[in-house]
Amino acid sequence: MRRLVPVLLVAALLGGCSTPAAPTQAGRKLSAPSQEPSTASGVQIEPAVWKPCPDVYKGIFSSPPQNVKYDCTTVKVPQDWQNPEGSGTFDIALVRGRSTTQRDRVGSLFINPGGPGASGFEYAVYRSVYLPAEVVRRFDVIGFDPRGIGRSSPVQCFSAADLDANFGIDPDPQTDAAFGESVAVTRRLAQTCGDKYGDTLRYFSTEQTARDIDALRVAVGEKQLTYLGYSYGTLLGAVYAQLFPKNVRALVLDGAVDPTLSMQDSAEKQAAGFEHAFDNFTTWCKANTTSCPIGPDPRAVVMKAIADARTAPVQGKGRKATAGWVFTAVVSSLYSESSWRVLAQAMQDLRGGNPDKMFQLADSYAERDPEGKYSNMFDANAAVGCADSDNTPTVEQARALQPQWRSKYPLFGGALALNLICAQWPGKRDPYPAGAATGSAPIVVIGTLGDPATPYEQAPALAKMLGVGTLITWRGEGHTAYPKTGCVIEAVNRYLIDLRVPAANLTCDK
Repeated sequence: MRRLVPVLLVAALLGGCSTPAAPTQAGRKLSAPSQEPSTASGVQIEPAVWKPCPDVYKGIFSSPPQNVKYDCTTVKVPQDWQNPEGSGTFDIALVRGRSTTQRDRVGSLFINPGGPGASGFEYAVYRSVYLPAEVVRRFDVIGFDPRGIGRSSPVQCFSAADLDANFGIDPDPQTDAAFGESVAVTRRLAQTCGDKYGDTLRYFSTEQTARDIDALRVAVGEKQLTYLGYSYGTLLGAVYAQLFPKNVRALVLDGAVDPTLSMQDSAEKQAAGFEHAFDNFTTWCKANTTSCPIGPDPRAVVMKAIADARTAPVQGKGRKATAGWVFTAVVSSLYSESSWRVLAQAMQDLRGGNPDKMFQLADSYAERDPEGKYSNMFDANAAVGCADSDNTPTVEQARALQPQWRSKYPLFGGALALNLICAQWPGKRDPYPAGAATGSAPIVVIGTLGDPATPYEQAPALAKMLGVGTLITWRGEGHTAYPKTGCVIEAVNRYLIDLRVPAANLTCDK
């Protein structure tokens, strides 16, 4: 299971807030982009040469978006920022969405959707339509696929068959034989990447990508960075702010990751977060019986479905609904309250022998298409996540944690104790820094009380660590908050456009 997952593409929802935003910093505009070569981390970066790419909407929208035009480019960056002259280069793909009604341009707004492994290129195309109109009119919306992802020198080492095995395997193996099977599957994944990439696997770390972002800032001609990062994208933004505090104009970090947590502590908090989200789903089922056909105790239904799938999985089209696939469907559905109804119906259909809806949920999470092909989401997710940590629990330590976490978090604990890919990862590690962004402009950090993937307590922790963080709390459900509720929208818009920092500890209601 991936460590962090990209925010779902959901339309904005309106809500209220308990405290109004207050101006605490004078607004200012960015100058027009520079067209002169400049440097990032001591490396000369050539200005981006944009070319029209009107067809990038395909696969995202059914028809071309109105009032937005798209341009694309690639920027070359060193493979290893610690040794820029002694390594090769990666090509980083960028897309720029610009409103045809743009006026009073502020600058470029860089977006990252998280993952690690999600395509920021595709996400920016989506967000160029579904960000607040006020923001789109004032900024070029710029997305990039980070190194190793999508269009940017992608890491590709997992076969579709191995990924099917990984997702389908028992998520919480309890017998020695089942655990041994999980170890074998994940060892094969790790060895495949090691055989192909060797010591260069460490090049895909978060710190290397954060340095790329500064090169991209230089390439598009911005003196300072304006950035919107979700989920894992908050970690990228936090690392950037520590490395380049003087280059920060405005950073919004939504669905915050606490960089001070170890991989083990982060996984345990995520287990607790998913248990909390499932409890909220249970409460919804009890209050919405007509929309929740599995009854008032969905936990019992889901746990029975996983148990039954261990011995008698329902046959689907071309594969069986094994315990791993059922578990993945449940995880997928908890990222947004709008998916609860789908989960309830999927579990009801599964009880009736039809796993189609369950597979739809699971495949959306796994980025598996109807032909059984995968994006490189999980290749990159493993490469980044494993490179980032040098304190991964061993296979033996994970096995010891498993029953402990299962007792505390019955549905998710046993599975999240087992990061068996990183435990067997062959590459060298490159941990990111975790400290204050001394000298940076104020940074906005957003946490959602019902967030399962990046539990809320990580948001105040990140704001405190940065030293310049201002916290926004949303009393909502699901993963991330902007732009889902009016209060958060207004506060973030004013910050991005006018640099008006929200009032301290702003709390927004549903």
